[in-house]
Amino acid sequence: MSTYFRPLAQIGAVRPPGALPLAGGACWFTHVEVLRRDTPPEIRPAATLPDDIRTRLTTPRAPVCGLTLDAPRIMGILNVTPDSFSDGGAFDGFAPALRHALGMAEAGADMIDIGGESTRPGAQETPVAVEIARTEPVIRAIASEVTTPISIDTRKESVARAAHAAGAALVNDVAGLTFDPLLAPFCAAQGLPVCIMHAQGDPESMQDDPRYGDVLLDVYDWLADRVETLEGLGIPRGRIIVDPGIGFGKTVAHNLALLNGLSLFHGLGCPVLLGASRKGFIGRLGRAPDAADRAPGSIAVALAAVAQGVQILRVHDVSETAQALALWRAVTQGRP
Repeated sequence: MSTYFRPLAQIGAVRPPGALPLAGGACWFTHVEVLRRDTPPEIRPAATLPDDIRTRLTTPRAPVCGLTLDAPRIMGILNVTPDSFSDGGAFDGFAPALRHALGMAEAGADMIDIGGESTRPGAQETPVAVEIARTEPVIRAIASEVTTPISIDTRKESVARAAHAAGAALVNDVAGLTFDPLLAPFCAAQGLPVCIMHAQGDPESMQDDPRYGDVLLDVYDWLADRVETLEGLGIPRGRIIVDPGIGFGKTVAHNLALLNGLSLFHGLGCPVLLGASRKGFIGRLGRAPDAADRAPGSIAVALAAVAQGVQILRVHDVSETAQALALWRAVTQGRP
């Protein structure tokens, strides 16, 4: 039976003797939660960690697209679609999309993630030609205006190829590079970093009746298997970002279990990305039925995530998140 080690992350400039750094960021830990599927959790001193697990948890993460990960990074969301769950149609067009991208870069986005296919619950697949027509011209225009790294949010090799030629430097796939068998070899050949997300089912049916044995451990095992598979296909662990996939084939209870246990995913030895911005569970728990009113709840979840060492936050509300992060870091470190 597998054993899992979740670092109990803490934050603050004063660290006790023996505290271990968490993935090269501001968080540290002195104890871990030991998890198994057949026994209750237990707390152990970090000094008892196996050497290989200690190395995975403490080694600083490699830069992504030239960005160091010793502090949280903000990935701004740009949906150039007519039907995305939060802002569908708001930036569906070249001029509004470019204007919003430049605004996010100015507001503090470290990356801009551009998607031309809605993956909201119930969404149907978008034809490749349509997805390319939506994304490629916008990426090319953004890349000519700013140096902010651009990510292409797609499941398809043809879309990623066109986006990379236009200036995209990272592939963010909600299917974890399982949808299109050509996508992983393309990313490997081009040396592109990838973000692999866990999802149970496809967007059209993923919220019908999601079930897990233990959602935290099940998602961890799936991501661990994908990382190992991608390494075998030529994408090194240092170029892989992992995302537990909040809201993708998960109930509210599943989402909360993943958020509560986020620090477990540092054991994969990869940067961790969280994409919880404006998701439905925030609306239900925060009494905000309109997605546009979920910035406060989204920021609360984001700050809880960085307190567990999450390196990348994928958000709609860039300026608000950047302000919250600046204040969070100043308070937790006791200095500007």
